Amino acid sequence: MVDVNTVNKLRLPPSARVVLQILEDGKPKTFKDVTNEADIAPRTIRYALKRLKESELIIEKFNFKDARQVLYQKHIIPKSENTMEMATT
Repeated sequence: MVDVNTVNKLRLPPSARVVLQILEDGKPKTFKDVTNEADIAPRTIRYALKRLKESELIIEKFNFKDARQVLYQKHIIPKSENTMEMATT
């Protein structure tokens, strides 16, 4: 689970928080999957995905089943990186 304080420090818009909540299960999802689950305009979801990607909270993956689509997945931070981050703050 993403640390709430980290999300608050990044000052993400509410739409990005909704998208992050949808990707919380860790399964890769397409843009269409996210749009279907969120009751938000597709343009807003694109912006939210852009902000989350810039903040390194999600990653884009290549979709081998359909190369026209990109898969989005929550970035899982290994325990060692997480503890190093806590030690520096």
